[in-house]
Amino acid sequence: MSAVFSRDFDLPDERATASLGAALAPLMAAGDLILLTGDLGAGKTALARALIGAHLAAHGRAEDVPSPTFTLIQTYESPALLIAHVDLYRIENTDELRELGLAEIVDEGVAIVEWPERGGPGLLRLSPSRLDIALSLVPEGGRRARLTGTGSWAARLEGLTI
Repeated sequence: MSAVFSRDFDLPDERATASLGAALAPLMAAGDLILLTGDLGAGKTALARALIGAHLAAHGRAEDVPSPTFTLIQTYESPALLIAHVDLYRIENTDELRELGLAEIVDEGVAIVEWPERGGPGLLRLSPSRLDIALSLVPEGGRRARLTGTGSWAARLEGLTI
């Protein structure tokens, strides 16, 4: 059985969300699958943008990181890693996932997936090294993020601070 590690973070504002993305960026590795869940407005896209932006900045690159809601997938390359930002909100049939080439992307790099529950169980089998991030709005304002790492992500999360 694969190791599992969970940790919660309070994200009172956008700056805290950006800090979490910046803390996670250097931990990404080829073969990773990062799944972002949460209601509309919970901060999935903001966290994905922060994560991608921080990774690119660490490699001297600056790019606009738009939401892939309508394109379904946006890819970014640094000298170290291929990153795909995927939004499955508009997927109507899990067969559409094959057309996106997610298996090939995970073989070469990292897939950051919003609305993974729309991808079906096949999505979860793409990588044994997975980071699940469940975002929720909290009554007092801000958000909460529950990070659950499986495989090699379990060890990577242990020392994470923001």
